[in-house]
Amino acid sequence: MRALSASGPEGARSQLGITCPNRRNSRLHQISSYALLTTMTRTDAMTRSADNAAPGRSLRQHAKALPEHARSTNRTLLLQTLYRSEPISRADLARVTGLTKATVSDLIGSLLGDGLVRELGQRESVRPGKPAVLLDIKRDAYVIIGIDLSEHDRFRGAVLDLDGRVLHESAIPLDGATGEDALSRVLALTDALLALTTAPVLGIGIGTPGVVTLDGVVRTAPNLGWSELALRDRVAAHTGRAVSVGNDANVAVLAEHNYGDSGSDLMLITVGHGIGAGLLVAGAPVHGSRFAAGEIGQVMVGTDLGLDAPYTREQVLEHWLTVPALTAALAGTDDAGRRAVLREAGQRLGVALAPVVGALNLAEVVLAGPEDLLAGPLADAVLETIRHRTMPDSHDELMLRMTSQGADIVLRGAAALVLHTELGLT
Repeated sequence: MRALSASGPEGARSQLGITCPNRRNSRLHQISSYALLTTMTRTDAMTRSADNAAPGRSLRQHAKALPEHARSTNRTLLLQTLYRSEPISRADLARVTGLTKATVSDLIGSLLGDGLVRELGQRESVRPGKPAVLLDIKRDAYVIIGIDLSEHDRFRGAVLDLDGRVLHESAIPLDGATGEDALSRVLALTDALLALTTAPVLGIGIGTPGVVTLDGVVRTAPNLGWSELALRDRVAAHTGRAVSVGNDANVAVLAEHNYGDSGSDLMLITVGHGIGAGLLVAGAPVHGSRFAAGEIGQVMVGTDLGLDAPYTREQVLEHWLTVPALTAALAGTDDAGRRAVLREAGQRLGVALAPVVGALNLAEVVLAGPEDLLAGPLADAVLETIRHRTMPDSHDELMLRMTSQGADIVLRGAAALVLHTELGLT
């Protein structure tokens, strides 16, 4: 997913001298047929079909668009190119994307009219003739509300720009709330964040623990006391805004993919109120047949009770590895005791991850959560255990690291989810 042929968009970019600025944490992602997100206009997003949101569908399109979808596909292609590049002219857009100049001119006119693209003025040039006018995404056209429900003691939210930068933050204590009480706190936090906005809101993205369907229903989130909660619809009805909801780990892996420097085969582990995993395989998010892919927290680890022991929550991964569980286990320990607790938790996680890493031949595992708990002895024990339990020749170069997105990973992932749903950007 990283490399492009010399004859593809990267080769065209090289010839044009187009580079991607560090300020956007981005290289120009593969575009045209190489790297276009699943096509979805803002109107499409509100009426998306199950087919468009099917589990396992790649974030980036690899097949030629059907004629009836061509305009929408090409519009998203131009937006994606502008989003990931430095300012660029219409002519260069045509060269990079392979679209005709007439198509580019027509679609850019539409995007200018919609307020999504702006003209920046003429490019300095020593060439004869009229200098080209440079274009860019209008990055202040909209803001996004991102909400993180994964922490064990509070709900966090932020107003973010289209590049995933946090502009304003707010939080509300959880205080042990569950059920409708927890939902009322989500709505209160959403209201507080909307009050902080000074630009139109593109949408609201929410990352929540639990099993979440693609239409935003939380089938189960035991720590929040939710069962079959239509979270997307409840928040949308309350706010009148477009809302996108995903499992917190699935949302977090979008942030690592969009804003970090990860590859396309990636497993991201989130540790907070519970523990979950977001998974990308060949660039495609994995949701599972019943939307429970990545629910490793409820997997029994180790053989403490013997191989024939029935399922019990006292032996699942979350018994050892959540922020509350680790905090309680570490209370009153000295340095040696602290190391022992963290190593055991890391070993248990390694036991759960080794079959997944082995089966999928993953290249990268990323941990997201409090660094004082996860980095060091715990992470070292995870990697050691995975390597001890998988075939050395296939996984000797496995990378395990902390997230590059810090504590805001779910907030930024929620913004990435909205960008994907509303504009087709990644």
